[in-house]
Amino acid sequence: MQAAAVLSVLVLGWQFLTAGRLLGGADVLTGHGAGAVALHVSTGLLLVAAALHGRATRTWWPAAVSAAVFALTFVQAAIGSAGDMTVHVPLALLLAVGIVWVTAWAFRPAG
Repeated sequence: MQAAAVLSVLVLGWQFLTAGRLLGGADVLTGHGAGAVALHVSTGLLLVAAALHGRATRTWWPAAVSAAVFALTFVQAAIGSAGDMTVHVPLALLLAVGIVWVTAWAFRPAG
């Protein structure tokens, strides 16, 4: 689960980097789009890992948050493709909260 969580954080970082460059006028839309696909994959892996963990431990909230994040990546991509930045940017922050929350939990001390 930790590997999928870290991968999701790294991809999210890439998305923020390319988003900032896009706002600055750089031609990085292809890289940002590829990052969106990578975010679908990494958060999908995070969902699978969290569900397997939940099955073993009966702690289900990380799987629920991961499922919401995974679904939201598709909504986020559709809104971004439509060009609605007034919704796309706040959703990016919501995705960040969900991903970082599950990642922090994945690295908590046992016990």
